[in-house]
Amino acid sequence: MAASTSRDPFELDRLAEELVNRELANQDDSDVPSHDLPIYIPLSHNNPYLTTDVFDVEAFLLSRSHTSLRDLRAELRDYLSTLKEELVKLINDDYEAFISLSTDLRGEGARLGRLKHPLVELKSQILDSKRELHVIQDAIQEKLVKRAVLREEKALLHLLLKISESVTRLESLLLIASPEQDDLEQSTLDDSRPAHLSLSEDNADDRSRANRAKHLGRVAAEYAQLLYHASKARADKCVFVDEIQWRIDRIRSTLSSDLDHVFSTTLLSLTDGKVSDADKPRANNDLNECLRTYDAMGLWRDAEDVLRRDIVRRFVKKSIFPGALNAPPSPIVPHTPFRSSTTSVSATAASPLPPRTPYTPFTSFALKTPLQSSYAVGSVANSPYAHVLEATDDPLARLYSQILRFVERDLSKIMGVAEKVSFKTVSTGRKDKSLVPPLSTLPPEKSNSEVGENGFEIMANVVWEEFGRAIMDELGPVVFAAGRPNEFRKHYETTQAFIRSLEFLAPSAHSIEAMRAHQVYTSFERRWQLPVYFQLRWKEIVGKVEDVLSVPRVELSPTTDKHSFVTTQAAAVWVAISACWSAEVFIPELSHRFWRLTLQLLSRYKTWLSNSLVPDDKSITMPSEKAAPSRSSTPVETPSTESVAADDSILRQYATIILDVRSMHMNVLTLWQEEISLMLPEAAAEERANTEDTLRQSLATLTATTLPMSSHIVAILTKRCCDALLPVRSVSSQFRAMANKQMPKEPSYFVSSILRPVKVFFGIGVGQGPGGSLKEHFLESYASDIFEAVAQRYVYHLTGMKKTEDSLRRLKKGKKSTFSLFGGGAKDDDGKDEERIRMQMILDVEAFGKDGQLLGVSLDQSESFKSLTEMVHAVDLPDNT
Repeated sequence: MAASTSRDPFELDRLAEELVNRELANQDDSDVPSHDLPIYIPLSHNNPYLTTDVFDVEAFLLSRSHTSLRDLRAELRDYLSTLKEELVKLINDDYEAFISLSTDLRGEGARLGRLKHPLVELKSQILDSKRELHVIQDAIQEKLVKRAVLREEKALLHLLLKISESVTRLESLLLIASPEQDDLEQSTLDDSRPAHLSLSEDNADDRSRANRAKHLGRVAAEYAQLLYHASKARADKCVFVDEIQWRIDRIRSTLSSDLDHVFSTTLLSLTDGKVSDADKPRANNDLNECLRTYDAMGLWRDAEDVLRRDIVRRFVKKSIFPGALNAPPSPIVPHTPFRSSTTSVSATAASPLPPRTPYTPFTSFALKTPLQSSYAVGSVANSPYAHVLEATDDPLARLYSQILRFVERDLSKIMGVAEKVSFKTVSTGRKDKSLVPPLSTLPPEKSNSEVGENGFEIMANVVWEEFGRAIMDELGPVVFAAGRPNEFRKHYETTQAFIRSLEFLAPSAHSIEAMRAHQVYTSFERRWQLPVYFQLRWKEIVGKVEDVLSVPRVELSPTTDKHSFVTTQAAAVWVAISACWSAEVFIPELSHRFWRLTLQLLSRYKTWLSNSLVPDDKSITMPSEKAAPSRSSTPVETPSTESVAADDSILRQYATIILDVRSMHMNVLTLWQEEISLMLPEAAAEERANTEDTLRQSLATLTATTLPMSSHIVAILTKRCCDALLPVRSVSSQFRAMANKQMPKEPSYFVSSILRPVKVFFGIGVGQGPGGSLKEHFLESYASDIFEAVAQRYVYHLTGMKKTEDSLRRLKKGKKSTFSLFGGGAKDDDGKDEERIRMQMILDVEAFGKDGQLLGVSLDQSESFKSLTEMVHAVDLPDNT
């Protein structure tokens, strides 16, 4: 083994064998990439570096980096020689073909000249044929134009014949005399009724009398076709149409008058209740036919005029007049079984109203059922505002109820049918309206014609226009009397309930939109002098508050209400804030003004507290910690009776104010959550959050005014507790003067009275105190601050006692004590006295701490009490001096 090592010291055989094995393993491993040798590609025409537009020398040299420059030069020379050989070969091949081409073209010029002469003659012949063809085409086109003109004239003649026949047929259907017989027929017609109806009755055609409405509908359809044909003829500037226009106008007027007569007769028969049950279906069919005919002819305003003249205006004259509110009620008895107001009471009983605001903000469809989407007419008994109109002692409410019953009985069905008829012809934009925009989004200057030019608008143009105008003209001085706020608010609430109940009877959302955009509605809303009403309420509310706040001193309220306000000032401010949102004062349209007044009342109360009741910290004199401690023989200065009475008055006054401010804070927040937030207009979440933040900031500012009062109360109580702590300075002298010197087992007599002023203030174990109502919220904080201050005073007194004891020890000649309250001393009589004094101090401090714990003081968090405890338990080393 040693010999082999000496022959191969570097183990080359083993390394060679391992290299062979590794190469064999690499050949078997397919994942290892193979390294191929570079392939030599000779220069050719397909080389990409030689075929580019711009030859790049560097790129070419990099591609031949494996070739030396000498070999590359030789390779390029070989390629150059190859190119030259190919070029010479190419020239030789093309030169032979070029020479042969020039030999073949000899004599072709003369041959081309002989071919040119026939082409000129052929071109002239072609041009002659083309001219003849254009002449034939022009003749054919002229004949076609003449035929088209003749065809158009023939069609126009047929159209004029149709117009003439249609006019004649309509005149015969309406029994209008022809121009030749006009004078004769006019002399024979003395009846005031329309000619068609009179002649129909003279002919005694029962069938035509039973189908007057259908007959007029067919006439209207024929008339519409006549207008269409006339418009086409007028577009061709036919004089014939202008000549017979007077006959067309006469047909229109006759048809309109006949339709008005039939419609009026049908309305009177249905509303007067004289039609029998057997004739009701026929009357309803006639009503539908009349409305369809009006809609087809575009005579919507004419139908509204007939309805206004024959039905609504007659009721308005009978019901709305200057003395209507003083007249005895005359309810309208419905023709069919009608739900009474008691039904509405039971219907609305399932949804009780808020306790202080018995109404809902007047929005269009806030409480409306989905009847509007199907264009069904509602019922007054189901209206969510019916409870407001049920006051039998209010003549205005009775009048509104009478109007609503009239609209529901006589007009609701008509409005529903008219809406269905118009729904088939109006644009899709009107059909898709499912929500009524708020009143504030509609411009006041928007006229009725701009809201709905096509279709019936009975609710706006008939119902509301007549009733709104009559209320303004006949009852305006009574209804809109802003000088009497109570009556004004009652009338406003009643009128708004009437308007919303009237909207509840509307057949569609579009009809409500049209009603709100009507000029009479805008004028009606302007008649409400809401700023004047708010000004009167402002004077009434603010005047009472200012009378109470004019007194700079706190006055106790004679009565204690449910909101627990003790002072007259706080009670007056709360009554004023509550009045702003009470059902007897609040109006939704003035919500922002009442909200601003609420914030102003809180700010005024805060200003009164700041100006009239600023705590005077100088009135309380606390013992200075830097003053020299009094000796035990010095008599304790007792406060005078006047100062004690003044402090008691301040404690009662400030405790009362703090209690009222807390009650104001809680009651206003409760009022916000339960009522104000619901009564303000709907707004975005961010705006509503900002409004609530504003209220909370105002309340926080009001609460901040009580912080100096709390500090003043704590200062007075601290002073009294420190006064009760003064006997601690005489503990040492009392123990030294005692004849029976035993170890103390109970705390000193004065310890229990140290925190007694706090207990008296909060009424703990001593009956009712001035701050008894504040115990739940302020006892712990007040007691902690007072306990800390008294503990500091306690430490101050013990420090003074230590200095006094040190002075006495230095005055004793040749006597050394081994034990002392504040240091070591000999165990003699003086040392025993000091030990008893020290034990007494420990008992007193422990009792003081327990008394503080009973008031909610955390001893672990009181640094002064920790210092006091450490001081009384400290034991100094013996003094060997």
